[in-house]
Amino acid sequence: MAITNQVKHLSIGILMAYAITAIVFLGYAVLITYTNVSERSLPMVVAITTVLSVMVAGFDAARAAENRGWAWGMLAGFIYVIFMAIFMAVLIPEFSAGMRLVTTFALGIAGGGLGGIFGINMKK
Repeated sequence: MAITNQVKHLSIGILMAYAITAIVFLGYAVLITYTNVSERSLPMVVAITTVLSVMVAGFDAARAAENRGWAWGMLAGFIYVIFMAIFMAVLIPEFSAGMRLVTTFALGIAGGGLGGIFGINMKK
């Protein structure tokens, strides 16, 4: 399979992951605004959303791969978190790279790898 096709699927998977993230975050913002839902659950919502989103990205990236689906999935998770961190740093002046970002990287890479494992095995 051509590398350009693989990069295309990697990109599509990451864009799908960001779409999922945006939908979940907007829905959560509406819940916080119009209900009694507390912001205290925000870190958990972010963690779960990150894992599920990068699993989708990893799944899609790996479905186009001939082998090493876990590696393509981990790459998708890594790229997702890198761009998310850049986006946050630009939008939030008090953003700092701390343990929360390290945890997000770990969740992103692990979730992407898991999605990649599922994606490569769905072809068989």
